[in-house]
Amino acid sequence: MDAHYSILIIGYIFGFYMSWNIGANDVANSMASAVGAKAITIRQAVFIAGILNVLGATFIGSHVTNTIRKGIVSTEILGDPHLALIGALSALLASALWVSFATWKSLPVSTTHSIVGAMIGFGVMAGGFSVINWAKLGAVVVSWIISPLFSLVIAFCMFKIIVKLILIRENAFAQAIRLSPAFIGLTCFVVVLSFLFKTPLGKKLSLETPSALLVALILAVLLGFIGSKILRYYVRRDHSNGVEEIFRRIQIGTSCYVALAQGANDVANAIGPLAVIYFLVSTGSVGAKVPVPIHLLLFGGVGIACGISMAGHRVMKTLGTKITTLTNTRGFSVDFAAATTVLIASKMGLPVSTTHAAVGGVMGVGMAHGLEAVNFRIILQIVVYWVLTVPAAALTSVLIFKILEYIL
Repeated sequence: MDAHYSILIIGYIFGFYMSWNIGANDVANSMASAVGAKAITIRQAVFIAGILNVLGATFIGSHVTNTIRKGIVSTEILGDPHLALIGALSALLASALWVSFATWKSLPVSTTHSIVGAMIGFGVMAGGFSVINWAKLGAVVVSWIISPLFSLVIAFCMFKIIVKLILIRENAFAQAIRLSPAFIGLTCFVVVLSFLFKTPLGKKLSLETPSALLVALILAVLLGFIGSKILRYYVRRDHSNGVEEIFRRIQIGTSCYVALAQGANDVANAIGPLAVIYFLVSTGSVGAKVPVPIHLLLFGGVGIACGISMAGHRVMKTLGTKITTLTNTRGFSVDFAAATTVLIASKMGLPVSTTHAAVGGVMGVGMAHGLEAVNFRIILQIVVYWVLTVPAAALTSVLIFKILEYIL
């Protein structure tokens, strides 16, 4: 077999392994609050997230990807195809190994930051420290503080609003039914805006901000009333669980959206470097951006689905049960806070992680019941792993780069 095709097969194996890790760690976050609040079982979460991730990755995933993730490393080092090939292989394996280690420890980390760290390791080996965009790297570091803090505050406030407007009222169930169009509409408003601004398909529609706000507002009002009608039909037949049953159904919807969006956005972390290898082997050269064939997106989507089904329960358990006790109203507040944080931060140009926002949201609803309701020992472990992600992936990438450079 031609040596180039042997390298391509290795690239597919590494790419699938990275996709598997995205499913096992990153995507598991999307369903963690729903599982923790017992809105759905782990088996149902795996089934729903698996299907939505394949659909999100294949049909609304990025069809063009930056070869050097997030512009952290100068594209000049791509001039040497041999160097670019070794770099893409090193980055894929190094980032996947770090995420595997974090998943084994049952701790949520950002796969985007892992691939960023791995690309830094490759960039330093290929062109020295001067090829690193330190300002961009600084923004990644700032996001470790901004995204959980934003989400913490929003989740705290949202849960306090639910308590004040519904939970402490004499007839809480009737009040929840009465206000359900507002909560469903508010959620739809954030979800529609996130879809328009955050997903590759939404960006292709290229709606200006005022138009996007108008579309989101109209759909939010419409879906709020339709959703409320459906909710009244089903919940009134079985309201043994009262208010929590209403928010359980809204929460399933928000978790499904996060799973679909993560499939669309995170698949690039695995398929971006694989696309570089694919085009280097096929054409012998590659530009600063490369198109991603749909079969690679489907390949990545299947890898993500396998990861969440085989190992997603580990991170789900940590985020959903070990930080604080989640109910459906708290789980809804977490999902709403995470989606809103990512949406606002993205519009401000800040590189935030859904993982970090989800952890901040869980802390926020926990703190709404006092500091003693939050397990800060687990929080400390998670933060240590966030800080270690970039240097650990970078150092592993350097090591793998040296080994591959010697072999190839």
